[in-house]
Amino acid sequence: MHPTEPHDAVDHRLTELEIKASFNEDLLDQLNQVVIRQQQQLDALLREVERLRQQMPEAGSGVFSRAGDDLPPHY
Repeated sequence: MHPTEPHDAVDHRLTELEIKASFNEDLLDQLNQVVIRQQQQLDALLREVERLRQQMPEAGSGVFSRAGDDLPPHY
């Protein structure tokens, strides 16, 4: 507290800081929820990629029997 600052001004500043702190806490909670949701989505996508990898045929298994079979005809 500055020696010449009235008590009401200090109370007002303290109230403003409390309001800002409350808004910051709410924002932090919202951001945490976003991060949690994005991590869940990443985990699901990683599981899906792994599932798709397991479904893919092994390289060199004869799926593409000729050199030109790996590209569609319009290439």
